[in-house]
Amino acid sequence: MLQLQVTNSPFNEEQAELLNRLLPTLTESQKIWLTGFLAASPSAAVSAPSAAPAAAEAAAPAQAAPAVSKDVTILYGSQTGNAQRLSQKAGKTLESKGFNVTVSAMSDFKPNNLKKVQNLLIVASTHGEGDPPDNAITFHEFLHGKRAPKLDDLRFSVLALGDSSYEFFCQTGKEFDQRLEELGGERIAPRVDCDLDFDEPAAEWLDSVVNGLSAASAASAAPAQEASNAQDVESEYSRTNPFRAEVLESINLNGRGSNKETRHIELSLEGSGLTYKPGDALGIYPENDPKLVDELIAAFGWNPDETVTINKQGDVLSLRNALLKHYEITVLTKPLLEKIAQLTGVDELHELIGDSEKVKAYISGRDLLDVVQQFGPFGVSPQDFVNVLRKMPARLYSIASSLEANPEEVHVTIGAVRYNANGRDRSGVCSILCAERLEPGDMLPVYIQQNDNFKLPQNPETPVIMIGPGTGVAPFRSFMQEREEAGAEGKAWMFFGDQHFVTDFLYQTEWQKWLADGVLTKMDVAFSRDTAEKVYVQHRMLENSKELFEWLQEGAAVYVCGDEKNMAHDVHNTLIEIVEKEGNMSREQAEQYITDMQQQKRYQRDVY
Repeated sequence: MLQLQVTNSPFNEEQAELLNRLLPTLTESQKIWLTGFLAASPSAAVSAPSAAPAAAEAAAPAQAAPAVSKDVTILYGSQTGNAQRLSQKAGKTLESKGFNVTVSAMSDFKPNNLKKVQNLLIVASTHGEGDPPDNAITFHEFLHGKRAPKLDDLRFSVLALGDSSYEFFCQTGKEFDQRLEELGGERIAPRVDCDLDFDEPAAEWLDSVVNGLSAASAASAAPAQEASNAQDVESEYSRTNPFRAEVLESINLNGRGSNKETRHIELSLEGSGLTYKPGDALGIYPENDPKLVDELIAAFGWNPDETVTINKQGDVLSLRNALLKHYEITVLTKPLLEKIAQLTGVDELHELIGDSEKVKAYISGRDLLDVVQQFGPFGVSPQDFVNVLRKMPARLYSIASSLEANPEEVHVTIGAVRYNANGRDRSGVCSILCAERLEPGDMLPVYIQQNDNFKLPQNPETPVIMIGPGTGVAPFRSFMQEREEAGAEGKAWMFFGDQHFVTDFLYQTEWQKWLADGVLTKMDVAFSRDTAEKVYVQHRMLENSKELFEWLQEGAAVYVCGDEKNMAHDVHNTLIEIVEKEGNMSREQAEQYITDMQQQKRYQRDVY
């Protein structure tokens, strides 16, 4: 370890001893801040004793060190809008500290300009099984490709968003962080990986970034304030302060005999001041099934009325209410099993988490009650146990209404999830709350999740092609209501699919009316269980490939909503196939055609 010596420094013995005790305890950010502080504050600079003029002279150039750039670029990769919202808030916070900030989607940023950036913040979500979100794909490929420049002058930090119930948690953010370091960049602050409850860690990350940037900038004399204070500046109701919306209607859209239950739910936003646009989502904070909560408490042998503290602010709830309203108990993740194993010391659990494949198989279709029944009872207190649980995340649903057509209301389309796994009947937390326990007059905590990555064209004459089987139909109902209200004259084509025409044609009368009125130009449907050979929306697209390509050539915008793993993947490949065939292109050219559409925001997906 480097030690200051009295003989080769401008400090006396007492000063050298103090510095030698202090320096090893400082973080890199603290050292950078101290350097900038001394360089920017002549009155605070340590003067050298006259006995060591040579050392003082050698130290003088540090005061002339150039100030670090006050320009900050924030790039976000966002699928549902969380990364975008956090980036915009970070931008406002940094601007309030005197920085010049540019906030941009990765798809709108010219990668060749990266070499000019000195301070870069990346906010990136992870989509699907470790993939970048759609608007981050091109930038991600550039950065990991041969054309990526050396970035020796770059200072950066990454905020990664993800869901720990997925195997490749925060993978995209991790890849950006590693690659920027490989290209020569230096971290302003360490990467932070956020789970679904991201507000607090994101605020802490921003605090670290503000401190790091302020410390490195000799021109920044103002101390960094709590970044979280500048974050909650939007509306009264938000993700962290949801509005309690009254249920106006709850209607089963499926006919008698269907093996599905799809709920159309209408909520009142009266008095909330909340607004939304077609393409946005509604966040709903649900409650767990009371029966499951009671079974879990009984398996532990706990008193349901015992109180537990649920947050850092010291708020207290009864154990039953905490498990009912505050904690997630239906989703198992490897990090959760690791925490339970560490807390309980159960050998069998330690053995399970030591085998990645066994863990992956175990957590599929199981919940917290399974763990307690198989490995418990655990001799731990309710407080210690709830401390390892994840906060109940909101469920996001594509909004199925236009605010212009339905003032002070919001509608959603929710498919009830019921299944049997490992000998027990199971159900979706929010969907079954809405299907079985929610009545008109009840209240739901909700907020609006903006999604600028799924929006109607600005020009109402632009043709639109909508592909949304099942509950994926929801945002397209809002699109059509909006276009009807606005009198949009552009062509509109809908592809819808489900199991049976008679029982599963969601919003059938509305689509038929829009067709009759000319609001909708064309509609193709695919009901997979009505024919001997299953027919899906991609088959209808192929049947209409010539006309569909003509629409694309006319500048049509394509929208896809629904299941990402199967439907959206098949639709994507079908689009490429259609362009390849009808455009007389090579596969590579067709893929580039679709990529260009994404860059032009003419191909947008709301997939999950």
